[in-house]
Amino acid sequence: MRIEQVSLRLLKMKLKQPFVTALETVNERKIILVEVKAEGETGYGECLAFETPWYTEETIESAYTILSSLLIPRLLRSTIEHPRDVHQLFQSIKGNQMAKASIEMAVWDLYAKLQKLPLWRVMGGSKKRVPCGAVIAASNTAEALDQAEQFLNEGYSRIKVKISPQNGLDVIKQIKARFPLLDILADANSSFTLDDIPILKEFDTLGLLMIEQPLDACDIVQHRHIQAIMNTPICLDESISSLLDVKSAWELNSCNVINIKISRLGGVTEAINVHDYCVKNGLEVWCGGMIEFGVSRAFNLALSTLDGFTIPGDIVSSSRYWEEDIVLPEIVVENGWAEVTEQPGIGYEINLNRVQEITIRENVYTLD
Repeated sequence: MRIEQVSLRLLKMKLKQPFVTALETVNERKIILVEVKAEGETGYGECLAFETPWYTEETIESAYTILSSLLIPRLLRSTIEHPRDVHQLFQSIKGNQMAKASIEMAVWDLYAKLQKLPLWRVMGGSKKRVPCGAVIAASNTAEALDQAEQFLNEGYSRIKVKISPQNGLDVIKQIKARFPLLDILADANSSFTLDDIPILKEFDTLGLLMIEQPLDACDIVQHRHIQAIMNTPICLDESISSLLDVKSAWELNSCNVINIKISRLGGVTEAINVHDYCVKNGLEVWCGGMIEFGVSRAFNLALSTLDGFTIPGDIVSSSRYWEEDIVLPEIVVENGWAEVTEQPGIGYEINLNRVQEITIRENVYTLD
């Protein structure tokens, strides 16, 4: 398979309500929609880097540059037998995982369409529906309680609450008091240090499903000290950008759970590699979200059909974040579950009218 054309579109959409974390408040989202063409078919991927480097070192502008100057030319000069080849093709380029992931995702979608198979089957998935969890990202306790009640009424059995050393303890206590059967995951986004162990020990008394990324992304070793004194499982997110990171975390006993994000890991190939390693070695996995548009949400849904994904992932209906998504039909979670389709590729059409409305930059690349 020779890729004949690659297109980049920088898109911008306003969120229906702000998404608040310990490090950043997101009011609008820019992503790069990547489109690859070959043999009469088109595959799509999304680059999910943020506008500033608060989550990883990548930004949406740095990713656009890497895609256009390095990754796309290399892809156009190559012959691809399987999407896994794209992962190998980009190995000599350090970092830039989200840029790499976006173009590899598009090739996976294209490949599945050429095989006339749904993406989740090509990935090796087996489940036709997956359990879903939602994220509370509120600015105050009252708003958090309202969101928790809304999610519970919509059938979600697991929610994630953003925390920091200054916030979250009282919010979680109140949510648990009102909704005692609701599984709660606390996400710290690297906002704690070892000096905050007394505060983490307070969270440890709350019966949480897990505490996600309490320490800095570089602190795999220090997470070992946290996990050793906590009953609550520690989950690593920002610390994990490759299978090698997972192996280090497992050998050091730094966590019991891994958050698998296609974009953070550089693509579907490495996400599957991490899944397989974790299943083999007894680490639990779940699929995290990144305030994505419909294409990435479809990829998350497909990935979550793999057998190891038993914890509900960050997969919500398109309408949770957007007035109108870029896929048709929009992705819908019903009673806490999302179903996959048998349609080829990601299983959703691109809403070209909507894409055109929110495009702020576009470039097309060919080998000529």
